[in-house]
Amino acid sequence: MNVETTAIPDVLLITPKVFADARGFFYESYNHQAFGEKTGLNITFVQDNHSRSQKNVLRGLHYQIGKPQGKLVRALVGTIQDVAVDLRQSSPTFGKSVSYILSSENHQQLWIPVGFAHGFAVLSDIAEVAYKTTDYYAPSEERCLLWEDPDVAIAWQLDGQPILSPKDAVGKSLKEAELFV
Repeated sequence: MNVETTAIPDVLLITPKVFADARGFFYESYNHQAFGEKTGLNITFVQDNHSRSQKNVLRGLHYQIGKPQGKLVRALVGTIQDVAVDLRQSSPTFGKSVSYILSSENHQQLWIPVGFAHGFAVLSDIAEVAYKTTDYYAPSEERCLLWEDPDVAIAWQLDGQPILSPKDAVGKSLKEAELFV
C-alpha cells in the first residue's frame, strides 16, 4: 500500500496495491499489521459501516464528541467526494478541510482521525461506501457540522442541490459547533 499525507498531515490518503488481470482484481482492503507499519498508527477498529446512496446525496458532516471516532473510508461502488474538516481547536489546521475523490475504480481510502468532521457527496448514479471506526456509534454524542458553512468553504462537486437528511440540513456552523480541544 502507498500512504500519502494530505494538506492536513493527520489525514492520510491510502492507495492499496491492486492485482488486476483479465478475471478482475484483488487487493487487501485492510491489513492491521501493514496499516500500522505504513502509517505509524496503532489503531483498533471496532465497527464496520456500509451505506448506499444515490447521486447528489450528501451525508455529513458528522462527528461524535464524547466518543470520538477515527474512520477509514472507501467507496465500494461508484464515486464520492470524501471530506474531512479539522475541528481540533489547538490544531494549526483548525477549520480547514481536505477533499478527495474515492471510487470503486481508484480503490483509494481516506484515514480520518479523531477530532474531525466527516462527510461525503455522491458523484455517480449510485455509491456504496464502507468505513471502519475506532469507536462505536453513540447517537447521543453525534454532532453535525453544516455542510455549507462559509467559514469552512468546502468546494462540493455536486450536480445541483444536495439531497440531505433532516439532521444534516440543520447542522451547526463552525462558530456554533461543539469542538475538540
